[in-house]
Amino acid sequence: MSKATGPLKGVRIVEFAGIGPGPMACMLMSDMGADIVSIQRPGQGRNHPGNFVNRGRRTIELDLKKQEDVETAKALVARADVLVEGFRPGVMEKLGLGPDAMLQANPRLVYGRMTGWGQEGPLAMAAGHDINYVAVTGALDSFRARKGGLVSPLNLVGDYGGGALYLVVGVLAGVIEARGSGKGQVVDVAMCDGVASLITMFHSLKAMGVWAGAPGENMLDGGAHFYGPFECKDGRFFTIGAIEPQFYAEFLQRAGIDDPDFKDQNNRSKWPALREKMEAIFKTKTRDEWSALLEGTDACAMAVYSMEEAKAHPHLVARKTFVEHGGAVQPAPAPRFSRTQSQIQSAPMEGRIEPAAALAAWS
Repeated sequence: MSKATGPLKGVRIVEFAGIGPGPMACMLMSDMGADIVSIQRPGQGRNHPGNFVNRGRRTIELDLKKQEDVETAKALVARADVLVEGFRPGVMEKLGLGPDAMLQANPRLVYGRMTGWGQEGPLAMAAGHDINYVAVTGALDSFRARKGGLVSPLNLVGDYGGGALYLVVGVLAGVIEARGSGKGQVVDVAMCDGVASLITMFHSLKAMGVWAGAPGENMLDGGAHFYGPFECKDGRFFTIGAIEPQFYAEFLQRAGIDDPDFKDQNNRSKWPALREKMEAIFKTKTRDEWSALLEGTDACAMAVYSMEEAKAHPHLVARKTFVEHGGAVQPAPAPRFSRTQSQIQSAPMEGRIEPAAALAAWS
């Protein structure tokens, strides 16, 4: 483990290892300098070197069905600032590691609970995954292909947007508050809550009467001819987001579009026909030809790149958005701090350390 330099240096976190949003949140906090001990089940303490989400923490194996291992977990939590867990409601309580017991042992502890449905409610005990939490909130209804079918937005919206990021915000807010009050608390992070919060702007647009009609008829969901991805001559894709009039005008000028119908940008009744025209226009050039013509201008335009292509894009190379660490190229820590710089503390550990060593490091 390298010496941490980020703004969370000195913050100690016990992670009860899980999948999805919990590990992602802990990766972000580790990159920002937090000192994290990850508790894995027996036999699961080895990390593949390519499992970047698990970078930057020490791993121990504990069998939480054994009282002696539960006591080890309690000893670690007693020395921590934060606990992160992603089990179903009630599991930690049954293990003797629930919030009441842990806050009694460590009154300043911030207890982060990451679930899909939350700690209470009719679905609290039900199984689920990202796609379900995005579905129940109304967010998924707007992810539609041009022919009307729903499109899965990977697991970015639920697991990572409504889950991991809200867990980080909640935990860090709790740490700040505890430093003033001397008292910890439970942070109940439900992905369904987080996703609902993420789409607040769209509820606002509906309330203001500017988000109307079925999905696919609005500016940001594929209805507008000046916002979205378009297939090119070579079957690859290019995006435009020329919302503002001055950017739209630059796009038309640079793309050589002089059809007078395009001048009436915000006439929604014309959008379907203009969208069809735009689709035909983009099929006259390859993706890279459009890129040479439009990228880097105020036309708000960008080619759609694969993950491998993205690593070589000049802008991302210049910003060092991807870095090599431990022999593997991976996304760099984000965001960036001018003074207390974030860094990858270590590669995903291929082996575990002994629990006694983790306790000694926090003595």
